[in-house]
Amino acid sequence: MGSTLLSLASLFLALSASFLHQIAGAETEHLTSSKLNSPILQDSIAKQINENPKAGWEAAINPRFSNFTVNIQLSLHLPCYYPCSYYYDYIIINVVRISGKVAQFKRLLGVKKTSRKELTSTPVITHPKSLKFPKNFDARTAWSQCSTIGRILGYPLGHCGSCWAFGAVESLQDRFCIHYDVNITLSVNDLLACCGFLCGAGCNGGEPLHAWRYLSHHGVVTEECDPYFDQIGCAHPGCEPGYKTPKCVKKCVGGNLLWKKSKHYSVSAYRVKSDPSDIMAEVYKNGPVEVAFTVYEDFAHYKSGVYKHITGSALGGHAVKLIGWGTSDDGEDYWVS
Repeated sequence: MGSTLLSLASLFLALSASFLHQIAGAETEHLTSSKLNSPILQDSIAKQINENPKAGWEAAINPRFSNFTVNIQLSLHLPCYYPCSYYYDYIIINVVRISGKVAQFKRLLGVKKTSRKELTSTPVITHPKSLKFPKNFDARTAWSQCSTIGRILGYPLGHCGSCWAFGAVESLQDRFCIHYDVNITLSVNDLLACCGFLCGAGCNGGEPLHAWRYLSHHGVVTEECDPYFDQIGCAHPGCEPGYKTPKCVKKCVGGNLLWKKSKHYSVSAYRVKSDPSDIMAEVYKNGPVEVAFTVYEDFAHYKSGVYKHITGSALGGHAVKLIGWGTSDDGEDYWVS
């Protein structure tokens, strides 16, 4: 899947709103059983977007989600938005048990709540307001020597709610290249399998703050040492079944590699204010970051253009790697992820 353009205004509003709900949590809309068990793709939604001259993006019946329903057969925590380290804001999905058909779309949306105490104890990094930014910025061209920035590792995560782990590891490996000239692919599997209860529930969602603390305290090995456990991905219809969290083995698959010697560490975990200028400064000076945005039903229909919410219920949130920003020909500011 190529880069997604997200409306800067939409993301800013989501971040600002989440900051106000970091303790109690921001509820997703109440969804009926019929809604949760219905197909995620709707001709009516695509039609409404494509007939809206102010939408700014084109919708389609995305074949990737052709067999997906809204819900997933699990029972987890209530949703909450909050600012986090390195990656700013996340949300956990609210998933309910429904007999019969099992849905897949919400499996992509899984981030757990971090307590206010832990958030407030996390350092906040600020940048000078005088810092000037280009109108358009893309980390892939700014650091063209770093092939990892344009590489999307998250293609297989449909079997497992591991977006929180992919976003963290992808951002860390990009920064290794940017700051240390080391082009390396790191292991999402290490973080997903070995962080354990510290990070949350693995394939059923994790806490991003603890993910970055794990990267700082325990590090992650290379992908060569510990490849991602799901090499099938969602190329097949339906993306079933849902997978359990892989076991933490702490042994490289290659006989010539040693686990401890394959470890790579982040320096620290910190958070950045949710103001767009602070996020831009962080990306501009230090490289890609991990962020999240509220996911509505219409997002599954995205084809091209600058996405912003037009219609449909709020379903939860999704973590991604943010690599830049720009302004469209129509004057719409956007993020590149």
